[in-house]
Amino acid sequence: MVNDLLMNPNPKSISQKELFKKMKFLSFQKCIFLIFISLTIYSCTPENTSNNGDKNLSAKKPGTLVTAPEKKEMLLLTDRPPNLETPLKYFLNDFTPNDVFFVRWHLSNLPSQINPDTFHLRINGTVKKELVLTLTDLKTKFKSYTLNALCVCAGNARSTFNPRVPGAQWTNGGMGNARWTGVKLKDILAMAGTKSNSKFVSFNGLDSPPLPSVPDFVKSLELKHAIDGNVMIAYEMNGQPLPVLNGYPLKLIVPGWYATYWVGMLNEVRVLPDTFKGYWMEKAYLIPKDVANGNEQPDSLAKQLVPINKIDVRSIFVSPEPECVLISGTANELQGLAFDDGTGITKVEISNDNGRTWIATQLDASLGNYAWRRWRYQFKPTKAGLYKFFVKATNANGETQPLHQWNRSGYMKNEIESFVIKVQ
Repeated sequence: MVNDLLMNPNPKSISQKELFKKMKFLSFQKCIFLIFISLTIYSCTPENTSNNGDKNLSAKKPGTLVTAPEKKEMLLLTDRPPNLETPLKYFLNDFTPNDVFFVRWHLSNLPSQINPDTFHLRINGTVKKELVLTLTDLKTKFKSYTLNALCVCAGNARSTFNPRVPGAQWTNGGMGNARWTGVKLKDILAMAGTKSNSKFVSFNGLDSPPLPSVPDFVKSLELKHAIDGNVMIAYEMNGQPLPVLNGYPLKLIVPGWYATYWVGMLNEVRVLPDTFKGYWMEKAYLIPKDVANGNEQPDSLAKQLVPINKIDVRSIFVSPEPECVLISGTANELQGLAFDDGTGITKVEISNDNGRTWIATQLDASLGNYAWRRWRYQFKPTKAGLYKFFVKATNANGETQPLHQWNRSGYMKNEIESFVIKVQ
């Protein structure tokens, strides 16, 4: 019911009361979801409540804590389409809880109803046999597959770029680590049979453009990548059906690649004889060609661009949080996360002397190469003051992080992160 999903059970606005009477948020099994994107995400913090009690998201500023269907408090990026950031404290979990997993959509029109009994995934294009698969088909006709993998927005940490760049101003919460269960895409395409001239595969979901002039959100992969045995179509996330705002009922999982390829509400897979020609592959999500870290200079922008792809090596601080004050003479644990494209993190180092020397941190056991890896460092300050730390990760290929990184779109943030701790 609405009260189970929104932390605002007693809205004072008459219009909202009327709206609630018309809305039903039932279980996945009962299969009806009514999503009103601009009206059903509300703030649950008293300081953000308007005088008349209206919690309408459209009145909220970016960075406000809001609640949404099947979600706890999250940081608002945009309301149309819905984009929500995970608060840093939840990264203390190895697997990001579904109810705070970040939300990223490009198009504001999401379906008002998804019935799992009538939903179909269509496989077409240059295949020997077109398929129309139900959710039951996916769960009974194919071997299930589970993979731990990090999903990270290409623009994660865009707000920290200097000079600033346009786009949703994510901090570090545009990512989440989950255990995905579903079917390998190669098994589905094997059932359909790809013709000899097949080269690419495109992916489309149920979200749609608000205007005819807005291009549909369709992504593509080379066929050889699509059938590598890691790319999968998930119907479960951390052992539960996908939340609606994270792509229910099916989500494309492309481990080691940025989340722009992780198409939600997936309902069509099309095999193609040539490169896919679409706005979101040819005009958007582009980075400098053959340049490490997608790096370029503001006064000398790269002229050759290619679609964004693999996740760069990166590490972040998670604990203590920025507002925390430590006590001199007390032992503390600094903690953070490191990740890459699946090559595997082998070392995370920390520095408290502006990078002149680096000290190895302790790494937790790997959750899988495509998952993030936790690092820890014991810190016992001897006197009050400000302590500035830097952190950098290195993977099995020896790839590490640069001192500075920038591009016009705010993608692939991976420069060495710094963090100031106050001790009293």
